[in-house]
Amino acid sequence: MNNKSWRGTILFTVILVTMGATVGLKLYGAGGQPSSAQTSVHVSTSGSGTTTSTAPATAAPPAAGPSPSATASAPAAASGTKTVTGAAVDTRYGPVQVKVTFSGTTITSVDTVQYPTESGRDVEINSQALPILQQETLSKQSAQIDTVSGATYTSEGYIQSLQSAIDQR
Repeated sequence: MNNKSWRGTILFTVILVTMGATVGLKLYGAGGQPSSAQTSVHVSTSGSGTTTSTAPATAAPPAAGPSPSATASAPAAASGTKTVTGAAVDTRYGPVQVKVTFSGTTITSVDTVQYPTESGRDVEINSQALPILQQETLSKQSAQIDTVSGATYTSEGYIQSLQSAIDQR
């Protein structure tokens, strides 16, 4: 082996090892990377591509509880406030269900009543995805929101349950 090809092989090996270590650190949360509660990637449901946006860090979503029926859970108040629970949507990893509070036709809050919690990975994914979905809902005021990358099944169930609640309004 001549001297030049030997140097190229060493350089190539060093680059591969460095890239592998960097990717490994980022995958396992080391290396000073912002947490995914601060930075998230959304995949557009309209097929327009991937966009990156920054979302504020929020608390973990509420724990999943028993499934309420898909009916209004509170009577309309004098101010026109109404709370509606959407249908429970079965996903590959478990049911997803939301409860939406309306003031007139404006969505004022969205609570996730039920979501997949079977494994630690489910809890980790949903603790990051659900606040993003809730923020998107309040921002867009409809079920026409982007799915969260890495939480596709939860996102699709969330959107279907949200649409169910909006239809009951």
